Order: sequence, then C-alpha cells, then structure tokens
Amino acid sequence: MSSVPEPAFKDPSLRRSLALFRAFLSEQDDPERCYGLLARDAAAQVARYAPLHGSVVIDVGGGSGYFTEEFRRRGAHCYLFEPSLPELAARGRLPHGAVVADGYLLPLADGTADVCFSSNVLEHVADPQTFLSEMVRVTRPGGLVYVSFTNWLSPWGGHETAPWHYLGADRARKRYRRRTGRPAKHTVGENLFPVHVGPVLRHVRGRDDVSVLAARSRYWPFLPGLVTRIPGLREVATWNLLLILRRSP
Repeated sequence: MSSVPEPAFKDPSLRRSLALFRAFLSEQDDPERCYGLLARDAAAQVARYAPLHGSVVIDVGGGSGYFTEEFRRRGAHCYLFEPSLPELAARGRLPHGAVVADGYLLPLADGTADVCFSSNVLEHVADPQTFLSEMVRVTRPGGLVYVSFTNWLSPWGGHETAPWHYLGADRARKRYRRRTGRPAKHTVGENLFPVHVGPVLRHVRGRDDVSVLAARSRYWPFLPGLVTRIPGLREVATWNLLLILRRSP
C-alpha cells in the first residue's frame, strides 16, 4: 500500500478537500498516493456509521484493490468483486482473493455483508437501479450500503474528456483524441452513462428496503448535505454524490 500517512482531516473541512484534490491531480503519475488516500478517507467515513473490525465488507467494482486493502488493514473481512480483469491487474498483480464478477449479479447469498461498498462505479453501469438493488440484496438487515458516483453534469462528469462533455460527449471525445493522440478510455453509452443526482435521490428515498442515513457531496468542504437539497444547483455543484444507506429489517 501507499506510504502516505493516515489522514487526520476533519470531514468535512477545507483541508481535507484540498488534500483529496491535490492527490487527484497526481492520479496518473502517482496512483498509489491518490487512491491510497481516497481509500483511507472512504473507510473512515464508513467507520463513522459501522464498526469495521471483524465485519464482512463487500467491495463492488473496486478495481485493483485499494479500498479492499484498506478495509482489511482496519480488521474487516473484505472481498473484492470486479468485472474487469485488466482493472484487477492494473497494479501488476491480482489482488488476493478477488473475484471476477458483475455487480448486477453478485455470487453471494442474500444478507451476506455487514457493509456493501461501491466507490465511483454507478456512472459506469447502464442500469443503476438494478445495481443498487443487488447491493441492497447482499447486505444484511441493519447493514450499511455505501455508494458514491460522479454525476454527469458535474465539472468532472465526462471523466478524462471533462469539462468539454458540457458541449456534447462526441465532441468531447474528438477533442480528447486531437489533443492526446489516443482515444478516450470512456465512451458514453458503453462504459460511461449520464447519471443525475435528483433521480438517484428520489429512487433511494422511495425504496422501502433502505433508509437514507446520509446524502451529501463526497468532497464538498462545507455543509456537504446542503448542496444536494437544491434542485438544479446540485446537478453541477455536488461533483460526487455519496449515499450511506441502512438496510431495513
């Protein structure tokens, strides 16, 4: 794992947001630093709602295993389910105990997990509601569901083509190709989908199998729950929506 020290950032705080943003800027050059810090921050968020030591944590779509390693470091029994073998092997090795599996159909019994975790995956699936339902299914009654995603109209909604996605996804891809000489990793409608804050909030609040413990901007430094309550503004200013849900009995 990364040698970055354990963050001591208050959440939310300007210091924390700046540290995560600086780490994000070095994602390509130093992914260990970027994702190591993000994993520690996310695990700390989960730990505010549920004990991790001895808990069963399911990491859905966790890529090469940064989050899984951090949960294990905190004493959890964490299991990684990732559909892409190249993503699993992105660090030159396969994470221990990882399973190649689709988040739409996890090879798990109902109520297996104390915590079902997914970071920045929802915008990469064509059917977010089915994906969320599967996360809820594998979580035990009283267990926790953590899901975050980058909303399409945020400044980073187009991922590597942002912010030019505001002018159209195809135009943004063509600009990226001209500028870099290579095709963009993400194609809207194939592995990146426009997901919006309002519809997702209405969906989870309308479910009878979960209660919403938190609906907030993941990185916003001040009053992160306030920005998600303002229609229109939240679609741009949220940047990344974080939902923490409790599975109903």
